[in-house]
This record gives sequence, C-alpha cells and structure tokens, in this order.
Amino acid sequence: MITTISADGTEVRALDSGQGPTILVVHPGMDDGSSWQKVTAVLAREFRVLTVLRRQYRRDITKSAPASIADEVADIKALVESVGKPMLVVGHSSGAVVALEALAALPTSFIGGVLYEPPLRIDGPVGGAALLSAQAAIAAGKPGKAMQIFTRDMVGLPEWQAGLVRMFVGASPKMRRLAPRQMDDNTALEQLGLRLDLYEQIQAPVLLVGGNKSPAHLRRRLDVLARTLPRAERHVLRGQGHSANRRAAEPLARVIAEFHAATIQTGPGSGASSRGTTS
Repeated sequence: MITTISADGTEVRALDSGQGPTILVVHPGMDDGSSWQKVTAVLAREFRVLTVLRRQYRRDITKSAPASIADEVADIKALVESVGKPMLVVGHSSGAVVALEALAALPTSFIGGVLYEPPLRIDGPVGGAALLSAQAAIAAGKPGKAMQIFTRDMVGLPEWQAGLVRMFVGASPKMRRLAPRQMDDNTALEQLGLRLDLYEQIQAPVLLVGGNKSPAHLRRRLDVLARTLPRAERHVLRGQGHSANRRAAEPLARVIAEFHAATIQTGPGSGASSRGTTS
C-alpha cells in the first residue's frame, strides 16, 4: 500500500505491486479495487502497478456529499506527484472517465492512457430519469432494486440479467454497501457534463478498449471519443463485454503492456496521430 495526502487533506491510498515502469489503474464502479487483481497480477511481472482506491467507494471516508470527479482527479494528482515520474494511466468504466479527466488536467503526468469503455456524456444526460429512480430505491433501502434499474436502464443489460443483479446485490453485504456509492458515482458523472471540447486538447496517446459484446451505447461513446482525441487508437476485445478484467485478464494485461511498449518507443510528444482499430 502507498499513501499520500490530497489537496483537501484526504488520505489517498493505492495498492502497490511489482517493480518496473509504473502503471496507474483507476478501478470501475461497484468495486473496491479488487476487480482488477487478476490483471494487475499479470502486469506486476514487469511493471509497478498502483491501483488507486477511489474515494467514491472507500468505506473509511465519511462524507456529507458524494465525491466529485474533480476530487478523484485531485487524488490522482497527489499520487503521481508522490511517485515523481510520468506513468501510464488505465481506467475502466467510470474509472476511465476519471482517468480521462486526469489526462486533461495533468498533461505532464502521463505517458499515455488506456480507457476501457468510459460511460462519458456524448449528448444527453448519462443517467437522467433512470438515475432518479435508482436514487429513490437507495433512499427506500432497496439497493438491489437500485442496481436492477442501473444495470437495465443505464448500463443496458437485458431484463433477465438485471434481475439476476438485483438478487445478487440483495444477497451480498459487500454489494449492498457499494450500491449507494455507485449512485453517487453516477451523480458525479452526470454533474461533470459534456466535456468533448476539453478532450480535444489531450495530446497524450490513448488506447480505447471495448468488447464486441458490450452494450451498444458504450461502443457509441468510444466512437465519439475516437473522433475527439487527437491521438486515439482502438482495440476490440473479441468475445468480451464490459468485464474482461475478470474474464480475460491475461489478454487484457497483454494489450496494456503492448501499448505501454509502443508509447515508450514513439514517445508521448511525437505528435503522431493514429485512429486505427485493432483487435
């Protein structure tokens, strides 16, 4: 574990494993950092891997209001400053939005980024009415119902899968604890608004990763981001959806390692632009 202090005095924590060039992982929602353990174990064979424990999901932090994306970027800023050298940032789902914002806010801190299906806003609200319904379910003490609404109406899972999520969350103390934080995370994404003009200014190379079995709206968001970022590449995870970190850890780690190697070879300031798609 590595710790440092963020700008507002909050302690920043990150899991620390391996040795070598540094990769920073920003984990997805409904998670405490553990969902990327398999990927980080593979990467740690040749890299130092820091997995920031996002304050949005930390039980030890008591708060009167949800953490904002800016709060989480400030935590990343403190962490990269404590390490003292540029690194590759890898973000997944809402964590990929945090990573994207960090790339924009801290241009000298990263050699590049890998973004796995960020649910960024591309037109209308990210959650809208569905988020309000899910928040109402949380307020009523029904985290399973809230997650059913979230996974069906915001993530885009079919009804039967969302029903299974409801049962799983209801039966898991850990998931019941995380569900309100997921709604806070969605609120933070909603409040962030449309940021494509800002992302047009990111000069670091970025690899956009998505599964060919993921919900269509996530692929559309990647399409928009690919057209927006000056130095974007695409990689399609064949046979995978939004959870390749759990189901295909070795291939996903290999994609990250290969992009790190290519980024080091070309250099973060080369100015080259790539908008191709690999698979």
